[in-house]
Amino acid sequence: MQWLTLASAVVFAAWALYISLVEHPARLRIDPAAALAQFRESYRAAAPYQASFAALSAIAGMIASATSGESVWAVGGVIVGTAIPFTLIAIRPTNRRLLGAEVVGEHARHLLVRWGRLHSVRSLLGVLAVALLAVRIRLD
Repeated sequence: MQWLTLASAVVFAAWALYISLVEHPARLRIDPAAALAQFRESYRAAAPYQASFAALSAIAGMIASATSGESVWAVGGVIVGTAIPFTLIAIRPTNRRLLGAEVVGEHARHLLVRWGRLHSVRSLLGVLAVALLAVRIRLD
């Protein structure tokens, strides 16, 4: 389970970083209507995967911790898993507005900028978890 905790955390972090560092900045450089259309397609495709990897990391981390007696696995997995409630509480209102039909022009750009800032928290959670787990593995 340790390898699954780390692997799912790495996939989550890499995906989140790609969105934060590459996809979203590129999206913000195009026309707001096109940016919004691209966001909607990307979000619908990516959200189930991101949530799945966050949940998998949390569950695998708890199991790895229970079977190994080392709390670091649960801590790492839960850090990644925290992206789920963070998304539901902090990001969901912005997501709903961006996915709604009434968003246009500069209002759309403003919401996209806000979404990018919020999403960077998810990227940070993934990186922190991977760093923690990588340090643990390196100590072996």
